[in-house]
Amino acid sequence: MKKDFKPHWIFDDILIDWDELAHLYKIAPLGNKNPNDLKIAFANSMYKCFIYDGKKLVGVGRALADGVDVSYICDVAIHPEYQRCGLGKQIVNKLVEFSQGYNKILLFASAGKEPFYSKLGFDKMTTAMAIFKNRERVLEMGLIEE
Repeated sequence: MKKDFKPHWIFDDILIDWDELAHLYKIAPLGNKNPNDLKIAFANSMYKCFIYDGKKLVGVGRALADGVDVSYICDVAIHPEYQRCGLGKQIVNKLVEFSQGYNKILLFASAGKEPFYSKLGFDKMTTAMAIFKNRERVLEMGLIEE
């Protein structure tokens, strides 16, 4: 990362290169995501944040929200060269800011990242439940219990 890096924020997905975004998720690493699936997911998300260093996409996050009751922050990813410099925190804080006034703001933390989100004001839930398309994969990742 450049020492003089000044992040450029974009809050819509009009000019996003979906292949570049899929590559960012792969190297972050948050898995292999299909560019067309990402386009649909972001189009259906009320809030989105993209951070660029010049023309290079270096950070992203989005929130699904219904406008009043719940906002779900998801898919926060930072380019490996830009990790540990506060961009993830900035993205989460911006999505929380966009979600102010909602009855609840949720997120799905990657295993081991709970302390990071706790510092940002999130409480660990004891009753969250989920149905996953690839249950075996998330079981191996330690995200669910048998």
